[in-house]
Amino acid sequence: MKIGFIGSGSVARAIARQALDAGHEVVLSNSRGPESLAPLAAELGPRATAGTREEAASADLVVLAVPWPSVPEALRDLPYWNDRILLDATNVFESLDPVVVADLGCKTGSEIVANLAPGARVVKAFNSLYAEYIAAPVRKGGRVVLFYAGDDAVAKNQVAEIAESFGFAPLDVGDLRSGGSLLQLGGSLSGQHLLRPESGA
Repeated sequence: MKIGFIGSGSVARAIARQALDAGHEVVLSNSRGPESLAPLAAELGPRATAGTREEAASADLVVLAVPWPSVPEALRDLPYWNDRILLDATNVFESLDPVVVADLGCKTGSEIVANLAPGARVVKAFNSLYAEYIAAPVRKGGRVVLFYAGDDAVAKNQVAEIAESFGFAPLDVGDLRSGGSLLQLGGSLSGQHLLRPESGA
């Protein structure tokens, strides 16, 4: 599978390394252009390339991992998604200095992402984990639990299968409204790093 990344911060890089270790190809993109990512692509190896936002968004599965205020611009004017999976790894920080959480009213961040990406099957995942846990999902005593949410059962199953191949213990927490509210900032699962014990451990 080819996996595209819109955003190239610590979370995106950790997921990209897991994807490469599992045998996938990755296309990295950011707002500064492919040239800024050439050294990272070279470091990651021959199955990693630096591309434009449009090239990353044309992959089989696309990971969105940009700061929340950048989400509208990151998704603007992209080709129709045609039912491809958009994995939303964003957190709704309006700013980090000072720390301000965006007020979304009764909506979740992933519902807003879905509205900005018509035709995409949005699955919320990876946002509740620190990058260090994404980088090492198999740990002494068990596997890191990866919570995920979405409105499309088939898309969620695909994400779960990929996450399991990375070494995570995937756990479905519901749709983008109910599950998404648990996963986003302020939700009961945000920042929770749990291990599922291996059988016999």
